[in-house]
Amino acid sequence: MEIKKAEFTLSAPMESMCPKDTKPEYAFIGRSNVGKSSLINMLTNNKKLAKTSATPGKTMLINHFIINNEWYLVDLPGYGYAKRSKKDVQKLDQMINGYILQREQLVNVFLLVDIRLEAQKIDLDFIQWLGASSVPFAIVFTKADKLSATKVSQNVEAYKKVLSETWEEMPPMFVTSAEKKQGRDEILDYIENINKELKG
Repeated sequence: MEIKKAEFTLSAPMESMCPKDTKPEYAFIGRSNVGKSSLINMLTNNKKLAKTSATPGKTMLINHFIINNEWYLVDLPGYGYAKRSKKDVQKLDQMINGYILQREQLVNVFLLVDIRLEAQKIDLDFIQWLGASSVPFAIVFTKADKLSATKVSQNVEAYKKVLSETWEEMPPMFVTSAEKKQGRDEILDYIENINKELKG
């Protein structure tokens, strides 16, 4: 898939205020500082599309970007950021859960995971919740350029091993590096194939 056009549409504080549109939506989510904005900018070939920040947890709203006038890329707030108040955390949880569970246009969640870390409980809990809620998702390993290719393979295998304790079938997995544009074609092809099926 070639991305010819990527434009910011709107930021919404809740699912009911998202675009009144029937186009398919692909949501990106992960722990704070996992490299979500960098990945979105790399996928769309637009360094300024999603706001990257040195401060984790800057995304506090559901951000919609229209791609090629055909589908939406949705930037969801990061989770697990310790410096937020309990009230803020609850509000974000409600926003994320409301969007993921109620948004009919949502066709796939891309869950971002830092390839450098071993499987984190907070991510595994989120994966289990997506599975229990029957939400289609894929795992996107980020920051692959920070490790050797061998270490990347080892870490992916280790992740699969942890998942295999509770999952019979593995979700799709993508290894990415925003720096090196690694994984870009694979993710965009995956989205394109789903879009084709939906039009089917």
